[in-house]
Formats: sequence, C-alpha cells, structure tokens
Amino acid sequence: MATSTSCTGSTLLQPISQIIDLPLDQVNFVVCQLFALVTAFWFRLYLHPSKTSPFIRHVVATLLGFYLALFCFGWYALHFLVQSGLAYGVMIFTGVEHMHKYCFVVTLGYLSFCQVTRAYVFDYGMYSADFTGPMMVITQKITSLAFEIHDGLMKREEHLKPSQKYLAVRKMPSLLEYLSYNCNFMGILAGPTCSYNDYIAFIEGRWYEPKHLESNGKENGKFKQSDPSPKVVWFHCSLAPSGDRLTFVLYLYISMLALRPKYYFVWTLADAINNAAGFGFNGYNADGTPKWDRISNLRILNIEFATSFKMFLDNWNIQTALWLKRVCYERCPYNPTAATFLLSAIWHGVYPGYYLTFITGIVVTMAARAVRHNVRQHFLGSATLKLIYDVITWFSTQMAICYTVVPFVLLAVGPSLKFYSSWYCCIHLICLLLVLVLPVKSRRTKQQEQPSSIHASEQNCLSSPDNNCSQKQKAT
Repeated sequence: MATSTSCTGSTLLQPISQIIDLPLDQVNFVVCQLFALVTAFWFRLYLHPSKTSPFIRHVVATLLGFYLALFCFGWYALHFLVQSGLAYGVMIFTGVEHMHKYCFVVTLGYLSFCQVTRAYVFDYGMYSADFTGPMMVITQKITSLAFEIHDGLMKREEHLKPSQKYLAVRKMPSLLEYLSYNCNFMGILAGPTCSYNDYIAFIEGRWYEPKHLESNGKENGKFKQSDPSPKVVWFHCSLAPSGDRLTFVLYLYISMLALRPKYYFVWTLADAINNAAGFGFNGYNADGTPKWDRISNLRILNIEFATSFKMFLDNWNIQTALWLKRVCYERCPYNPTAATFLLSAIWHGVYPGYYLTFITGIVVTMAARAVRHNVRQHFLGSATLKLIYDVITWFSTQMAICYTVVPFVLLAVGPSLKFYSSWYCCIHLICLLLVLVLPVKSRRTKQQEQPSSIHASEQNCLSSPDNNCSQKQKAT
C-alpha cells in the first residue's frame, strides 16, 4: 500500500499512487510538472508572441496555472489568490512611497500564518508536497515586484544601482498581468521566481532580444536574432560549473548528500519547463551562442565541488538567493548578512530547526569570509599550493554545510541540539574563534577603498538578472 498521507488535491491518480507506493500528493505534483513541460512546448510553438497577443498569452498561462494548483492542492490553492489579492490591494490603495513595506509585511505575514497553521494544526513535519511551497515563491514575486515598483515610481535614476535600474517597474501592472506573473503554469508549483520585467518581456516576445548593460553602462543590443531553440540545454544549465568518529563524519556527509537529489529533480524539471516555453533564454554569449540560464535555480557540479560556503550558497536555490539579495542584503543599512539569514529563516517557515540552521549559517559565513581574506593569498603562489588549498576548503565546506543543515532536516529543537552536542558544538566554537581572531574589513570600508572596481563589477554583472554574476564576483 502507498504511504498513508492526506491529500487535498485530486484523487484521479490514486491507482498510480498505490502501484508505485508513493503519497498521492507527490504523484500529483510530478504528473502536473510533466504536464506543464509538455504544455510549455505547445505554449511556445502555438501561442508564440508572433502569432498571439500578450492578452491571450497572459490568460492561458494564468488559467493553466490555476488548474494545476487546484489539481495538486484542491481548495488550499485559494490561498494563492487570497495572498495575491491582499498584496494587490495594498499596491493599489496605499501610497507608492510606503507600498513596498506594507506589501512585504502583509505578504510575508500571510505566508507565516499559513505555515503556522500547516505545521502546528495539521501535519507537523510532513515532507509531502504542501500548499505553502508555491506560496513561498509567490511571496518572492510579490515582494520583489513591490520594491521594483517603488524603485521605478519613487526613486530618481541616480539613486538606483545598475541592477535596480534594470529591474525597476515604471507603471502599475494590470490585474491580469499581476496574476499571470504570480500564478502562471510554468512556475506555479516549483518556481523559480523571476523579475516582473523579464516575465512581461517574455510574454510580449521581447525576451530574445535583450539589451544588457556593458561595463561602461551602455546598452549592448548585439545578436538580435530569431527566437532560439532550447534543444538539449535544459539540463546543461544545472550541471555546468558553475561507530568511530571518522565513520561518523562519513555517515553525516553521505546522509546529507542523499537528500539533495529530490531538490535537483524538482528544480531541474522546473528549469526544463521554463526553457521549453522559451522563458529561460538569457541573451547571447560573446560568440553569438544563446544562453539558457535566465532563471536556472542550481548548478549541480558547482554545488558538489564548492570550495567555499559562499560558492555553495551562490549555486543552490539561485533565484531565492537573488531575491534575498535584492530585497534585503542590498537595502539593509545594518548587518545585512544577519538580516538576510533571518529573512531566509522566516520565509522558509516556522520550524525551529530552520532558525538553528540559519543562525549557524551566519557564524559559518563570517568565519569562511575571515579565512578567505586572511589565508587564501598565501596559497596562490603555485598550482600545487592552490590545489592543496582547494582540497582542504572543499572538505571543510562540505562538512560545514552538512553540520549546518542537519537542524533544517530534523526540524525540531531536541534532536537538533542532541546532534550538535554529539559534535561538542565544535564547528560553532571553531567558527567563533576564527571570527574573533582573524580581521575582516567591513563592506563599507572595502567600498570606500575600491570604489572604481566595485562600480565596474556592478555595472558588468548586476545590470541584468544574469545568474553568473555570483561567479564573477567571487574574487572581489
């Protein structure tokens, strides 16, 4: 018999669920994503912007998204409309000056309310597909849009960073555009999030002629070619580079490694859906070949071979990391690292394990930054020394990641503290010691010392939502 779990969505696939011995809600989710993949091909070929008006594309994308949501989550899908409706009401009826703040509080507050009721009223610790997952992505979209509208309608051009200029929204979206952006069939179930301007450009057929800003701030409109084909690049984006105590360490590593494939599957399939519809296209390389990484959400090889905590995070759940950067890290005036980790914990949910993970992540991030700034330069003298440094930092990164995310998996406080105590909280203590001993310049100090290099990097990387920016900025 299939695993016994409640399902609020359709029971049409119950026989398949029993045959393959998987919860029905998970079967519904996978089948709907496969249906969305096939539909994406049809959407791209038969509702191409050269043949169909933006209005029709918006309507079809929205209705298909609602259908998939209802099939997977039943009446719980109404929460998607309620959350979107509340935020849109805030956008319309409040002043633009403070609208982004109100939207942020209302949207994140409603998400937290739903997460609390799901966790503590219905099914604590249930790992099956649940309705708050899509709401997390919708929260990202609504809050990003609110800040982008505020940037576009309230701030002067000279007060915006290059990335904010590119993303700024200059007019209030219509209700149809807004719902299509939040609930389209390509991203309703598993995301990832994307910028509003990119989505509208895709619907209107302007996404394959992007104009990014070069390092000198001028628009680059080269390679205005016909609509390219995604072909076999759907999965390339995700794979591109981007007893005794020893036994205990190996067991921890293998256990955490075994948890990643389900995320790889979900995000790679979501990437394939968006690419099949043509939305993943991200302009052209210098040689004129198309890029398909506009909203890719992970780079598997870069994750598995990461040599720093930051490199791992930069390649894991990429669009969420960009959202956190745009709405929090770049805008928070005090201790943006801690504020960003806190927001990430609140966004993920109400399980205590999330907060233990992200509190630990703050300390590990600060320690990794201190080591890199004080030690790395001593290993750059030769290829052999650099290889030794990479091997050591790879092992350290993998252990730090595994140690940090255990509470995220266990969810509860008791088992999490028991795990940390079995390690004598050694990584916590080591990281705290490194932070206290090794000096690190603040972000403000570095910007004052290197204004030209920072400005050039922002102009080149942050002028468009190019997911490779994190790779280019690792050296700064």
